[in-house]
Formats: sequence, structure tokens, C-alpha cells
Amino acid sequence: MTTFAPDSLALNRKLPLWYQVSQSLRASILGRSPQDPLRLPTEDRLAEHYGVSVLTMRQALKELEAEGLISRHRRRGTFIEPSARRTSPVRLLGSVDAIVAQQSGERTTLLGHGPAAVPTGLAEYFPGVAETVRYRRLRCAEGSGEPTNWAENYLRPDIAARVDPADLARWPMTKVLRDAVGVRISRITDTVEARLADPETSRLLQVPLLSPILHYTGVTYDEDGAVVDVVLIHYRGDRFSFTVTMEAR
Repeated sequence: MTTFAPDSLALNRKLPLWYQVSQSLRASILGRSPQDPLRLPTEDRLAEHYGVSVLTMRQALKELEAEGLISRHRRRGTFIEPSARRTSPVRLLGSVDAIVAQQSGERTTLLGHGPAAVPTGLAEYFPGVAETVRYRRLRCAEGSGEPTNWAENYLRPDIAARVDPADLARWPMTKVLRDAVGVRISRITDTVEARLADPETSRLLQVPLLSPILHYTGVTYDEDGAVVDVVLIHYRGDRFSFTVTMEAR
């Protein structure tokens, strides 16, 4: 049976190989012609094509299967989903240390913490959890003391019980979870979108009501794939921009 022919790939040794392979194969799948076959080559053939190990290839395929771009059938093979379309946002790979660095370097005030019901918009991240522990923090620029952003962290109660609130005046939550609490962080998913300042954000950041802000949502997962922390950060729109650099090789 004729199989789909993915594009070639020049690997960048600075990035995880499975990630590069999954991105390249995703681009090939989404850019395919209607007459192209739906059956993918075997794992061995794909691994040879990309110049990676079978284990690396298997991890890349698992990523695409989770997105619904392919389906895998024992003894039959791996197939492109006929209706596969790009429905998820662009994903960019970085490090936990980059997140820590981005959140550091400002004076932080802990506004309060305590039990809080899981917000409706975050319920998907805390299945079976009725109550979280919320931490509210205000960050100000060193020197001028001008408010730059304020954050709300929602933690599972078992994780929050091991957090020393005093640490949050010195370190970002990500660093506290990883270095003080000992959570083995596997990944953090970030979303940044434009919003308008609500009354609380207007008051805390000292900006006009309904002025533009940058709303950041960060979801932290442990090595078992469970969510341990969801943070909502409200940045002053006139003080922040986000820049992403991607290397060609």
C-alpha cells in the first residue's frame, strides 16, 4: 500500500528531537494534498527518514495522536485523520528556567492566600477538586515601586500545604514549587491574550478602568501529568510585550 511521504527535516541539536519531528510531521500532514495517501510509513521507516531513534519517533507520533491528527491501529498501521485540521494554538517550546527568569526581578507583595472554590473557567484543570488554595500577589518595579502586574495562583490543597508563603516574597511560584516544595515539573503551558482591565485590576495596577492589559494563563503539570498550579497574571499593557525568537538551525 502506498504511504504518505513527509517532508525532510534538518535537525537542531539544541531542541528535543521528538519535538522537532512532531512539528515537521504536523506541517506535512496539514499541508498535504487531497490526493495524498492517508497511511503513514512504519515507525522504523519514519525514524530512518528523520534520522532519529524509534523511541524518539514514537514520542513524536504520540504527540500528534493526542492532538487528533493521526490514529494508530495495532497491526494495521498509523493513519492521518481525513478531517485533520489545525485547531490548537501554536505551541512554542521553552524551559522552566526561562519562566522563572521572566517572573523574577520585581518586588513582590503577598496580598493574601486561603481556600477558594475552583473558578468555573479552571474546572477542567482540577477534576474532582472542589476547593483550591489561592495566592494573590502584586509585583512592582524595583526603584520606582510602580505596579507592573498582579497574579492569582490556584494550587491543589495537598501542594499548597507544603508552600511557605514567606518564600513567595522572594521567589516566583514556579521556583517555589520546583526548588522548595520539590514538585517534579514536566511542562508549563502558557496562553497570552489581550483583555480590558476590570475594577480590581484597575485598582491594583493603577490604570484606567477598561484599559488594555495582557492576560497570561500558565498551567503547571507534574511528571504524572497532573495539574499542580494554574496562575492568572494581569500585566499592564503599557509596560509589557512578549518576544519569541526561533532559530532556523
